[in-house]
Amino acid sequence: MKSLLQTALWTLALLSSLCACRKDEGKGLSYYVTPYPYDTVRVQEPPATNEVRNVIFMIGDGMGLEQVSCAWVLNHGKLNLDNFGVIGLSRTYSESDLITDSAAGGTALAVGHKTANSHVGMDPDGAPMVSMLDMAQACGKKTGVVVTCHMADATPADFCCHSDDRYKYDEVIAGYADCGVDYIAGGGLDYFCKNRKDGRDITDEMGRKGYAVALDEVAMKEAKLPILALLADDNLPPALERGDLFRHMVAKGLDELSATCGEKGFVMMIEGSSIDDWQHENRIDMAMEELLDFDRAIGDVLRWAAADGHTLVVVTADHSTGALTLQDGDIAEGRIGVAFGNDSHNGIAVPFYVWGPGRDRFGGIMENAELGALIASFVK
Repeated sequence: MKSLLQTALWTLALLSSLCACRKDEGKGLSYYVTPYPYDTVRVQEPPATNEVRNVIFMIGDGMGLEQVSCAWVLNHGKLNLDNFGVIGLSRTYSESDLITDSAAGGTALAVGHKTANSHVGMDPDGAPMVSMLDMAQACGKKTGVVVTCHMADATPADFCCHSDDRYKYDEVIAGYADCGVDYIAGGGLDYFCKNRKDGRDITDEMGRKGYAVALDEVAMKEAKLPILALLADDNLPPALERGDLFRHMVAKGLDELSATCGEKGFVMMIEGSSIDDWQHENRIDMAMEELLDFDRAIGDVLRWAAADGHTLVVVTADHSTGALTLQDGDIAEGRIGVAFGNDSHNGIAVPFYVWGPGRDRFGGIMENAELGALIASFVK
């Protein structure tokens, strides 16, 4: 009965979203009002001089300043991102192109070196590079990855796998079998065992290596590390359909990693993956709901980190998407009117936000690889 009620509520929310998102032909703008505004958290930041034991790196795929500005208006002039006092800009161009793709953009953040477009965890010549999760494991830390996309997508693969072509999905997914990451949660069951050309079942291989393979939220909540939680055949359902699933995935990671890491600490990458996907389709309603869900997860992380006192939290984007402009709206009404300039990425620098101990070493204008390297310097 609960499942049927949740489905009905999510369906109503989706219909409400579609009704709230309309095209104004006279102005050429798409207007949107979110059906779910929310209260944000206000947390006490620990001293910058505290020891950093844990690093939580949160990436909003395609989340430039323009997208954040739209979400801020939709939520009536408040976001959990407002807690971050240290802010800077990250330049996103890749080694091969002015306009990066997610593979090169994510790799620069994961390993601290720029690479060519389409490369996953590899340098421009095709040599594997060491990510901050690899560094964490070498230091005895626990590690985790939580995303809303399928695990073959570029950003999670950048932190865990290696390939010279992000679309070699069989090769990319095979990398998870040997990545050693303690907590992996996202979508993509089809890529692990159902649609592989090589006939391998990576879920079975990881299960034999000791992973608890969870295929639904109940199993995920009951599992103990190491965990491989594949909660959809492809990407997770859209934000308006999945309820609090993403936040529960993040919370499970925080609980399990912190309970088992001891004084060594942990490193976790959390991605709001589908902000980008919906902008490629110029769907401001769906993109904004993904970003707002990501911001809710940011609030959960900050609340946890404030209680911990030894956790560095960094939020940024791998690039911006859609050439989005905010051209109309009302903060009190939570209403925006926007226009998209394209359906692809752009080369505008994206903001980064830093909270917690170690924050005094951040700020200003940085290369994306420089930002990734600085974050990784706290992994020790």
